[in-house]
Amino acid sequence: MDHPAPLAVEAEGAHDVPELRFVAPLLGLEHLRRFALVRLDEDGPLFSLQSLDDAAVQLLVLAPHAVFADYAPGLDAVLRAALALDGGVEPLLLVVVNAAEDLAGSTANLLAPIAVNPESLVAAQVVLTGSGLPLRAPLAA
Repeated sequence: MDHPAPLAVEAEGAHDVPELRFVAPLLGLEHLRRFALVRLDEDGPLFSLQSLDDAAVQLLVLAPHAVFADYAPGLDAVLRAALALDGGVEPLLLVVVNAAEDLAGSTANLLAPIAVNPESLVAAQVVLTGSGLPLRAPLAA
């Protein structure tokens, strides 16, 4: 299955960053709905998810397929409808990274991915209850 390429710009072009609008707020950030996705490395899978409403809020996110090749969470019809994922449109998936001082201590939240409609840039975080996916999956084996 092909995965949509992340829609982001390089940090130098931050003034041209498209706005992601969350139809359901990020967990713990219920007061924030508008974010920019900025690529941190030209060829890398890491991005900054920067709040457009509060400059102090920034999350490190990862395109999960770069590290977790078999990651394929099922997204239910309710989420697909909320994101207006019609027909064959597949969402861009991102996972929040908990960065440590080194890669060995860094983890990714596979339990609650962020799904983005690549056409409309509408997004939502979903908790995959009962999936068995880890909240803290190690980034290094």
